Amino acid sequence: MKKFISGVIITLAVVLIFRSCTQEKESKSILEENSMLIQQEIANVSKLIVTEGHFAEVYTYKDSKALFGPLFTADKKALVVVNAEVTVAYDIGQIDFEVNKEAKTLLIKSIPGPEVKINPDFEYYDVTADYLNQFSASDYNTIKRNVTASLLKKVEASSLKTNAKNRFMSELQKFYILTNSMGWQLVYNETSISNMEDFSILQ
Repeated sequence: MKKFISGVIITLAVVLIFRSCTQEKESKSILEENSMLIQQEIANVSKLIVTEGHFAEVYTYKDSKALFGPLFTADKKALVVVNAEVTVAYDIGQIDFEVNKEAKTLLIKSIPGPEVKINPDFEYYDVTADYLNQFSASDYNTIKRNVTASLLKKVEASSLKTNAKNRFMSELQKFYILTNSMGWQLVYNETSISNMEDFSILQ
């Protein structure tokens, strides 16, 4: 009888140990799968989120060169019409993040800033230049710099960057939906994101 009871106890102990090991392996496997899923989802949306705009600029370029003192000058001028395509982009691939499997936490350390690109198309009208003050490469470079600076001011005053930021925030909210559905926590700069409204701290 004692041998029978001892055998039953040993059998139960073996079963419990086996189940414990099996459950621990399953738990680790689930954590590993969740971690890989989160990193894969971030990689899947690792693309440029682009907002495009079109701007026009009319620019008048003038330059005078003094000859034999201030009494005589050689002049040149040009009327430039510029049509530019401007893009504002965020590269999600540049997000600095860390996945903590043990704590079930996705930690966003930093997010990238916007990338503004201007692709201007120049059309020159009424180009005139005196013989002693001809157009050169430096003149065209000056026109390009001045027009680009003017377009950047227009972009800053427009809603283009705001629209791009809103689209970027909507992509980041997908990370919260993903982690929340898996029972994980999303953290940005040591601040826990517990609802959609918390994304205001990323602004």
